[in-house]
Amino acid sequence: MGSSPEPARILVVDDSPATLEVLQRNLAAAGYQVFTSPGAVEAIHLLEETRVDLVVTDLKMPKVSGLDLVRHIRANLKDTEIMMITGYPSIEGAVQAVKTGAEEYLAKPFTDEELLAAVRRALEKRRIRQYGGAQSAPAASARHGLLGESEAMQEVFAAIDKAASTLATVLIAGESGTGKELVARAIHYGSARSSAPFVPVNCGGIPEGLLESELFGHVKGAFTGAVDSRAGFFHAADNGTIFLDEVSEMSLSMQVKLLRTLQDKEICMVGSSRTRRVDVRILAATNKDLPAQVAKGVFREDLFYRLNVIAIDIPPLRERGEDILLLARHFATRFAKELGKPPACFSDEALEILRAYEWPGNVRELENVIQRLVVMGDRDAPIEACDLPSLMRFSALRKTGFTRTLAEVEREYVRNVLASVGGNKTRASEILGIDRKTLRLKLTELGPPPA
Repeated sequence: MGSSPEPARILVVDDSPATLEVLQRNLAAAGYQVFTSPGAVEAIHLLEETRVDLVVTDLKMPKVSGLDLVRHIRANLKDTEIMMITGYPSIEGAVQAVKTGAEEYLAKPFTDEELLAAVRRALEKRRIRQYGGAQSAPAASARHGLLGESEAMQEVFAAIDKAASTLATVLIAGESGTGKELVARAIHYGSARSSAPFVPVNCGGIPEGLLESELFGHVKGAFTGAVDSRAGFFHAADNGTIFLDEVSEMSLSMQVKLLRTLQDKEICMVGSSRTRRVDVRILAATNKDLPAQVAKGVFREDLFYRLNVIAIDIPPLRERGEDILLLARHFATRFAKELGKPPACFSDEALEILRAYEWPGNVRELENVIQRLVVMGDRDAPIEACDLPSLMRFSALRKTGFTRTLAEVEREYVRNVLASVGGNKTRASEILGIDRKTLRLKLTELGPPPA
């Protein structure tokens, strides 16, 4: 009994009894130890007597607001993580929360899955902050919040360490689902700015007409509907790090404004003629080939070079060899624990199918598949091949016969050689009889496998 890890302790603060009940029930069902409080004052009293790993608090509450509670926690409880629940679709509350010290926020309305994902991220950030870059950190299974033993991932880990030791701009490239935000968080929390805000922004998820205002803020009357002045994400990230995901989705006009911020270290709120200096480290990510975007004229060459001071390429899951099975077992154990089930195990045939599948959605797809298997599976029965999605079971059959193009056959062979050597491009080049540069060009030409 003593060897079982203690469940994370979460305090939920909200003046709505219905919201408290729903959050308490969902978090408890996921295996967490949950405390509740109807307001900030009561929460402060509870925190004086009880150790809590994470506080999930509403932003707007009577008498003492959620921001006041965040300030109290940041001033008195350094090891307690904070997640703010903000009113949808306001960004201002999120900016204030991050600026004050809540490093994770969730916009209403949200699904149960979004809630649990945000809680896991917050607790993982707490773990990373506790261990930092110390030698006493857990083994590679939890390094930087990432998992991988392949040579390809060891190169990523080494690049993270180097990037964390500087304040240079970093461009993180990789297919969707490979973990680009995890890499960005690892860089931030391993750097000298780890105690300052980390502000993630999905540039592709914000309408073009609103992106400038969300990034740089706006003054009252700047446009129709701007009834008050409002800070932007760069204000929230001052002295910390901003992560610009899907940076390739910015328009050319917006790219010019970002370039100016990189060059001058200044921002100008929409509707204002005054600039303000900011001290913000920029990490950017893309799932597109930016040099190709530059060649097409849809991404500025000068901005590309400004962002690409340090480049980190995250390998797709299909090139990570046995990491696939390592990750599958990790997710199976985690989800089984959350559901109060015995640790899930896999049959040899199921493992072989997982290993051979191309994983077009990468780690995110693998995580979702394993979660579904654990949720739907029997408590004591191993996961068999027949339990896997039909797409995975029959993908190999669809690729047999003499119906494939030469490019498809070549793609499969190159990918399989890479997978057989754990993503080691040098060894794969030797087996294929080509040099490493030619292999890189061939991988670019062949592209990812069809979904």
